[in-house]
Amino acid sequence: MTSINHRVAEHAIDPLFLERWSPRAFTVDGISEAELLSLFEAARWAPSSYNSQPWRFVYARRGTAHWDKLLGLLNEFNASWAKHAAALVIVVSKQAMAVPGKTEEIPSYSHSFDAGAAWAQLALQATRSGWQAHGMVGFDHARAATELNVPAGYRVEAAIAIGKPGDKTQLPEALQARETPSQRNPLSASVFEGAFPAG
Repeated sequence: MTSINHRVAEHAIDPLFLERWSPRAFTVDGISEAELLSLFEAARWAPSSYNSQPWRFVYARRGTAHWDKLLGLLNEFNASWAKHAAALVIVVSKQAMAVPGKTEEIPSYSHSFDAGAAWAQLALQATRSGWQAHGMVGFDHARAATELNVPAGYRVEAAIAIGKPGDKTQLPEALQARETPSQRNPLSASVFEGAFPAG
């Protein structure tokens, strides 16, 4: 029986997917408002349940008025390297939606899933544009909701650091060895025809 891993080897994927990774070392380059908005524009076109588009993004560019507030939400480890990023973003998702033809909102089962699709498109656009985007959950979600005025009915999902990959020697020695694209599990570990394997 031919394995999924063997079958997929016959089909190339766009190099963009392999070029995207999550560095911690960034250059000193700043990102313009227009460049950053182009990443959000890519996210805007993500698919979502009933086209509900539940994603929301709160951002700050390094050196601007809101930078310290967003940086201060990160845990100590993430802040130690993300302080060199060109921009920080907090991803939020709306937990309810109105289906077409209705005005009353109902719970959205897929709000986090859909926000994840938007984040993935942002990350890929960043790579295409010469940047990289590093997603994080190591931050104070409760403080983020309060300090960013997140309305009731929204979930704080993740933080993102965006920058141009820099020299890894700027990182602590323990992190330098990790400053490389991560490998992935084989398809056979996550893709199953028909059902999960028995056992």
